[in-house]
Amino acid sequence: MPRRPTPPFDPAAIRALPGTPMLTLFAAAFLFGLAFNAAPGPVTAETLRRGLRGGFRPAFAVQVGSLAGDLGWAVLGLAGAGAALSVPVLRLPLELAGAGVLLWLAWGAWRDARRPGGFVAGHGAAAGRGALAAGAAMSLSNPQNISFWAALAAPMAALGVTDLLTPEAAVFLGGFAASSLAWCFAAAGIVAWCRAILTPGLHRALHIGCAVALAAFGAVAALGAARGLPGL
Repeated sequence: MPRRPTPPFDPAAIRALPGTPMLTLFAAAFLFGLAFNAAPGPVTAETLRRGLRGGFRPAFAVQVGSLAGDLGWAVLGLAGAGAALSVPVLRLPLELAGAGVLLWLAWGAWRDARRPGGFVAGHGAAAGRGALAAGAAMSLSNPQNISFWAALAAPMAALGVTDLLTPEAAVFLGGFAASSLAWCFAAAGIVAWCRAILTPGLHRALHIGCAVALAAFGAVAALGAARGLPGL
């Protein structure tokens, strides 16, 4: 899957911010979470697809599912499990699964775009089926997430987050989770608002765009996995 861009994360600058150390750490984690979640990618495309078809609840479910997966990877990455995924026998199945998830979702978006009358009211239940699982699957099958969090181990240590069983770790993860949950509401709300004002033709065009984007992300993930196969 595509790599997440790493936002600027300067421990010295964060320590220089006004306020108590814990409050400063929470604020830094909150801002970091916004940057992490706002980066466009497969979850954005799937949120848009589900939300255009079913409104706020399916879009929100995709976001919450992705948040659950991100928090799981965050705990593993900060615990030092990133090195495990440098082993090809562990990393390759995840990469292949990630590519398969994205290509399957791309096919679903293409199928929805071609379905006559697929963008009228009353399709919320259909769009909501599997939305939470889709968000979680996209996050959990992305091995780049754990590499992303593992790369933050050094700057996190500079801020005092050296162990998952410390108050600093709890504050940081709490700030990240709070901003991520706020983003879930914001993203789903924006998509639901767009759903209410777009014409059926624009709905269909956006579904096609989501299908193309998900297929492209899936192809990139598949190529990345193929490079890891023995002999390639």
